[in-house]
Amino acid sequence: SHRREKNQSDRFPQNLKDQKGKKEMAPSLVANSAPVFCKFSRAEDAAYIRRAADIADKSAGFTSPHPNFGCLIATSTGKVAGEGYLYAQGTKPAEVQAVEAGGSFCRGATAYLNMEPGDCHGDHTAVSALVQAGITRVVVGIRNPLQHLRGQAVRALRSQGLQVHVLGEDLQSKIIEEARKSCLLVNAPLIHRATSRVPFSVFKYAMTLDVILPGVLSWMLTGKIAASSGHAAWISSKTSRDRVFDLRGRSDAVVVGGNTVRRDNPRLTARHGGGHTPMRIVLTQTLNLPEEANLWDVSDAPTIVVTQRGARRKFQKYLASRGVEVVEFDILNSRDVMEYFHDRGYLSILWECGGTLAASAISSGLIHKVFAFVAPKIIGGKNAPTPVSELGMVEMSQALDLIDICYEQVGPDMLISGFLQPIPDLMPVIPSEDETFAIDPTVTPYEPSIIYFYKTWDPYGAFSNFSPHPIQMPDVNGDVTWSSVEHYYQAHKFTGVNDPAAQDFVEKIKTAKSPEEAARLGRSMQRQHPDWVRSDWESVKIDIMYRALKCKFSIYPHLNSMLLSTGGSVLVEASPHDLFWGGGREGEGLNYLGRLLMQLRSEFLGESSTSI
Repeated sequence: SHRREKNQSDRFPQNLKDQKGKKEMAPSLVANSAPVFCKFSRAEDAAYIRRAADIADKSAGFTSPHPNFGCLIATSTGKVAGEGYLYAQGTKPAEVQAVEAGGSFCRGATAYLNMEPGDCHGDHTAVSALVQAGITRVVVGIRNPLQHLRGQAVRALRSQGLQVHVLGEDLQSKIIEEARKSCLLVNAPLIHRATSRVPFSVFKYAMTLDVILPGVLSWMLTGKIAASSGHAAWISSKTSRDRVFDLRGRSDAVVVGGNTVRRDNPRLTARHGGGHTPMRIVLTQTLNLPEEANLWDVSDAPTIVVTQRGARRKFQKYLASRGVEVVEFDILNSRDVMEYFHDRGYLSILWECGGTLAASAISSGLIHKVFAFVAPKIIGGKNAPTPVSELGMVEMSQALDLIDICYEQVGPDMLISGFLQPIPDLMPVIPSEDETFAIDPTVTPYEPSIIYFYKTWDPYGAFSNFSPHPIQMPDVNGDVTWSSVEHYYQAHKFTGVNDPAAQDFVEKIKTAKSPEEAARLGRSMQRQHPDWVRSDWESVKIDIMYRALKCKFSIYPHLNSMLLSTGGSVLVEASPHDLFWGGGREGEGLNYLGRLLMQLRSEFLGESSTSI
């Protein structure tokens, strides 16, 4: 429900209330309503922005974490014309979906965006959709926190004559600030990534309700996360465990330590029957792990073991033979590991580790939010482990206080959640590197001779084969439209194979809802049914990728211009784990995607000089 100002008409809150919670939203419109521009009240603006933030979160758990965009379009009479949200990187922008749903009722309407558009650098589809639909006013919850995108869409919309209001800048009040906060919360992982070099980290644990009385006037909660024997199964209820599965689905990866693997033998899956499966990460200095563990089964979810360089070489080879990736560090510490996974493109990490690793992560300032499930049980035991080990604090005044605390009953358990660190304030405009250099020449600007790209929301992210640019490629049945380069590439692993099941799978990849889903389908089927993969795949896959890239950069002028503008620079696909298409963690990768783009750039530049 949404709070209303005293004399506020019921038409708007009732309309919004009726729609809340529906999977898809049918337009609620007044027939033949004229497109009259109307200035909405702050209460209406705030409620619509909160709704945009709500729908921005709809794909959580179904796709890997990405910038969450939601768009709601309201007519001058206060009716909702259309809604949309970004399903995954490389899919149709939220603004385009909302405009398509609203149709002609968008003319003269107001668009509410939880965040400034910009899910793919260099792509202006969202802004164009709002302008061409006849939207006259746009209310933005927060500016895009990524520096290379921040402010661009707001300027573009204003340059087209649209009235643009940004919460906290153009609109200010207590109710507006509450709405702005909902926008910060739904993109907290992205904001933390933009302001620090580590992913947004959530520490989750379940504990019993063991209380001791150290003094007459004071109580101290010392919950246990396991019995003295170390047994920790099913402390919390099934309802709480279902919430944990949801938290996993919202994360790029789940982190545990070696003790948890040895003691609990966890699976760490999302167990939702489909959709996004988080990476499973084990941090261990000694690599003293069992040969048989559920985490070594990578048929349903991948596993990475992070360890100290040189630890148990033979066991490393064994893990590699099971399909487990091993990453070595000269000195293993939590911050270096999180910076590595930041570079790997991760937005959100869930820590389900024991007290020792949790204490290390908290001490290093890596944990941003805590979810504590408290079960109404008492187990006792002075040696039973607690959620967080020694932090070096000797007085209660040194304790870490949670902020924005939420209490929620989950089945018989109590869930207490809150932030250890506030979400960074993005109101100040951070100067660009060039502007900083102009002020302080001792600060060296970014070296332009090497251009890295990886995620679609990164600078030059439009170079990614996951970018939201459909392509048309010739086929035996004529030209066929593919949703992305990745769709085309993954499907062509199985084309021409004389097996009906393989051909059916090609169609399944073609209709995948996102490039991420297409990649997941193609890779898993390649592992499970290697006999379905075309026999010449290794010799033709580079040519297949090149044809798809050439089509993409030929039919989109702005992409062609962006590619040509990089002349003289080396292009590197910055995936730290894909050593064929990417550059690898330390430059050891073959970087074939970057090579193909540079080859394509040379071809285009040659054609340009010939035409002159």
